[in-house]
Amino acid sequence: MSERGREGGRGDSASGHRGRGSARDRLLAAAGECFYDHGVNGTGIDTITAAAGVAKMSLYNNFASKDDLVLAYLQARHEEWLGLYRRRLAAATDARQRVGAVFDAYVDHAEMAYRHGFRGCGLLNAAAELPADAPGRQLVRQHKEEVEALLGTHLAELDDLPSAGVADLAEQLSFLLEGAMARAGLEGDSRRLHRVRELALRLVDASVGSTAAEAAR
Repeated sequence: MSERGREGGRGDSASGHRGRGSARDRLLAAAGECFYDHGVNGTGIDTITAAAGVAKMSLYNNFASKDDLVLAYLQARHEEWLGLYRRRLAAATDARQRVGAVFDAYVDHAEMAYRHGFRGCGLLNAAAELPADAPGRQLVRQHKEEVEALLGTHLAELDDLPSAGVADLAEQLSFLLEGAMARAGLEGDSRRLHRVRELALRLVDASVGSTAAEAAR
């Protein structure tokens, strides 16, 4: 399990949010657990306020509606993933490792301590429940686009990889990553994500190697 997972985080019981931090923070933490464990549509306001240990009025004093709370939850999950990525990025020493850092952040996400087990990407799980025009779906789309853009940024830093091939390779890697995340969520562990990191870096090495070989001809 990753260091992040050992630290606990989402492993705390919902009742543990009572008395911790501001009412807004407690509501957001409780909603995060409940939405991830039971789904957005499967979680009512009463469940969230009970888990947070606040009155229902407190929720509406901090969030205009449940939809507003869902949006705040999705933004928090986005920021959470960025934090995992930035920590991995800080330890990377070259462009190849920086590509790997994106995959490592997904591994860390999967290996966090969840009350009812890992269920895949919380952002995509929530998006699947939202109407097509919901702001939350747009936020999730932007998150996934940002992940692909980060891959592209680090691929562009590799020697011997022509700029013309960066976008296509970033797209391929993002497809691999999201597919592995879906399988990992169904299986409830991080094995597919460790495997896809290995496959992705093989693909990167092959792309760089083929370009270098062509240049040597």
